[in-house]
Amino acid sequence: MRGDKKTKLLAKQLFKLSLRDGQVSSEQVAGVLGYIEQAAPRHALALLKLYQQAIVTELAKSHARVEHAGPISAATLQLIASAMTKKYARPVTATAQPNPRLLAGLRVRIGSDLYESSVAGQLATLSHAV
Repeated sequence: MRGDKKTKLLAKQLFKLSLRDGQVSSEQVAGVLGYIEQAAPRHALALLKLYQQAIVTELAKSHARVEHAGPISAATLQLIASAMTKKYARPVTATAQPNPRLLAGLRVRIGSDLYESSVAGQLATLSHAV
């Protein structure tokens, strides 16, 4: 991917224009994409890839993927979402994803952050320590 300094800087500026009140706004994104289409900047494909990467990364910060081994209730998901909303000071949604390899417990991923409370995670930690 072509990623010279000017392209990276422009992608960063366009990303900042896509935020409204600290959140990604679909209207703002549509405006930015319209600008890119009309202006046809140099290295447009590289610019779009960098811009997309920034948007995807930002959106992932507002979504908690909760992996679980056994059943999980909607109330538990809501509790996790509200706790993460408070911790990250932004609205966070939570979705459940079954993962029988965890054996028991939960694994919550928000963006690049991982919260592990599973038997499989504890066993992996023990095996690395031994």
